[in-house]
Amino acid sequence: MDAGTVGAISTVLVTIAFFGVCFWAFSPKLKKRFEEDAKLPFADDEQHKPTATQADNNQTDDRK
Repeated sequence: MDAGTVGAISTVLVTIAFFGVCFWAFSPKLKKRFEEDAKLPFADDEQHKPTATQADNNQTDDRK
C-alpha cells in the first residue's frame, strides 16, 4: 500500500464516521433527550434563585 491508497481509505472512513455522527445527532428518536440536556445548565439557576425576602435579608446583613 502506498501513501495514496492509505489516504483514500482514511478519507472514506472519516467521511463515513462524519455522516454517522450527523445521523446520530439529528436522529428524531434522540431529539427529546438532547432538548432536555440543553436545558441542564439552566436547571440549577431556577432552584437557587433567592426570593424577594431572602434578597432583602442579604442586603440588610451586608450593612451590619
